[in-house]
Amino acid sequence: MRKNLHILALFAAITFLFMSNAELYAASTDDRIEASAKQTYVFRTYLKNDDIKVMSRSGDVSLTGTVAEESHKALARDTVASLPGVRAVDNKLSVKGATPAAGTDAWLITKVKFALLFHNNVNASATKVYAKNGVVTLQGKATSTAQKDLTTEYAGDVDGVKSVKNEMTVPGKATKLSKAAAKIDAAGESIDDASTTALVKAALFYHRSTSALNTNVETKDGIVTLSGKAKNAAEKDLAEKLVSDVHGVKKVVNNITVG
Repeated sequence: MRKNLHILALFAAITFLFMSNAELYAASTDDRIEASAKQTYVFRTYLKNDDIKVMSRSGDVSLTGTVAEESHKALARDTVASLPGVRAVDNKLSVKGATPAAGTDAWLITKVKFALLFHNNVNASATKVYAKNGVVTLQGKATSTAQKDLTTEYAGDVDGVKSVKNEMTVPGKATKLSKAAAKIDAAGESIDDASTTALVKAALFYHRSTSALNTNVETKDGIVTLSGKAKNAAEKDLAEKLVSDVHGVKKVVNNITVG
């Protein structure tokens, strides 16, 4: 009888230690998730003026607070969802202030600006966007004709845009397109994989040619792997083109299938 009691006591002690270690590990993971989210490139760059609280419990993350734009909600969610240890994200963020009604010119301007924001080879900060009845007008300065044309292409592929008038000016001595990306990289910093994944998802979503694609995105050390299905080879190739020009992407592995 005494032997059985000793065995039960030993079993109870082992169980207690196991549960305690599991709880400590879970708490450590939650602390890391909460800290890591705030340190991501997306949070420090695009969401720095938003009031976002990140709370993790055993890998289940809750986002609360306010953001400036509707698009920031998805960007925060996708960034956190891509962090190691995250099992699910409950996005309770709300938009501060009035949100432009869908289909309006103000709504379209916001979408175009957001779509341009993540690409290396266009200069979103130097591009002014106007819209009237679905016709988008671009003004500002482009470093080259190639950059100007690419800005037109990206803006024209945003859902809701009927046509684009590009009135951007190009300096007499235009710089090469690659220098625009180099300037951004030099002014910025290394981009974490979670942020890269979120930016890629946003880029695919805001371009009408890829928004309906059933695409999975994974990033490791800046190498982005795309998987899923496309209707045809043109859709597959376009997805790769768009993704390759997103901040943080070093290489694209396109495993999207056609059919």
